Amino acid sequence: MVSVLRVAALLAILVPLGTASARDYQTQDSCDGFPKVFLKTRPGLCVGLVASHLGFARGVAAIGHDVFVLDMGGWRKGQGRLLRLKQDGHAPPEVLLSGLDEPSALVSGTDGALYMGVAGKVVRVDLSGARPQMRDVVTGLPEKGRHPLTALAFAPDGQLYINIGSATDHCETPDGDTPDAQKACPETAQNPPRASIMSVRPGPNPVVWKNTKLVATGLRNSMGLAVLPNGTLVAAVNARDAINKADPNLSDTALPHDTYDVIRPGANYGWPYCFDDNQPSPEYPHHACAGMQKPALLLPAHAAPLGLLAYQGDALSDLQGQLVLPYHGYRKTGHRIMTLKISAGGEPTGVPEPLVWGWEGRTPLSPAGAPVSVAEMADGSLLVSEDHNGTLLRIAKSDAHGETH
Repeated sequence: MVSVLRVAALLAILVPLGTASARDYQTQDSCDGFPKVFLKTRPGLCVGLVASHLGFARGVAAIGHDVFVLDMGGWRKGQGRLLRLKQDGHAPPEVLLSGLDEPSALVSGTDGALYMGVAGKVVRVDLSGARPQMRDVVTGLPEKGRHPLTALAFAPDGQLYINIGSATDHCETPDGDTPDAQKACPETAQNPPRASIMSVRPGPNPVVWKNTKLVATGLRNSMGLAVLPNGTLVAAVNARDAINKADPNLSDTALPHDTYDVIRPGANYGWPYCFDDNQPSPEYPHHACAGMQKPALLLPAHAAPLGLLAYQGDALSDLQGQLVLPYHGYRKTGHRIMTLKISAGGEPTGVPEPLVWGWEGRTPLSPAGAPVSVAEMADGSLLVSEDHNGTLLRIAKSDAHGETH
């Protein structure tokens, strides 16, 4: 008798890649063994289409020659899947787990297992047996509000960092009214606070969220987390929306900037009281923002970075020691992948520079881009997931150096 999982796997792989759809890529030639898509890159690089029709593709990770992708299943409970593509992504996707609640974050641990953020918790996925086995690592994570999804990053010493997004945009009331400037935002006053980064060292028994270690606060939604080789934690943070509704003199198009932050243990980065370089938010005009930790770098407003990678390989030599930032945003500042040169301690030594672009979606050659997560493969190439397009892409060396599409 064919199992339900097997049927789901067959359905996932039998949809032809060339099926006509507004979100399908047209391809031509080869990008290091995968069909090349019509995207622009730096000279010497290309983008290949690894797989499409992967659902709402979010987290991506690679262990050895296996590639793993999370299909979040949209914003519906129990519709998520963990997919595996063997042979460095050349094999068709198979369903390892299904019925997951809003899975989004996915990282490989130092123990050879996968760690996955799902609704309300972080779980460990043991791949050593005939079937994947899940067990809880952290439970009781917030599930309500605007930002229930986690981001995860492992430190070299085995410490796991977890993003806890804010429940609101700028601490507005449940009815959408302006917060009381004379009172602390309830989210920042609770213990532990939302809009924070926590850490835990995974063990055999699950840890309740309230018993994890508080690392930093005042970070609205740190959906990009990465740990540098020296253990420094860095983050790409999504800033608030609709600042012009509170102050018509402020531009919603240009403000506030999303931020790149070097995370200092114990620091407060200002949300919801401050924005940009410690400017008081219009709802809190008299807040003492000078005492808050400043961002290391202002990113474009509404770029919406949903991932962050510290590149460690040498195959893409131009990226050595740099950060890779996928901008997921639907506005003009989004739908592209950038890189950032940094010091050993994470401080920016330049400004973000384009790595992959051309996702304007105005031609049938490429749909509007929606890059989410970036993962490094053993060969140094980069995997990129796209949620709205349901695809997995790969950035690699081009056979024709200097040629872009």
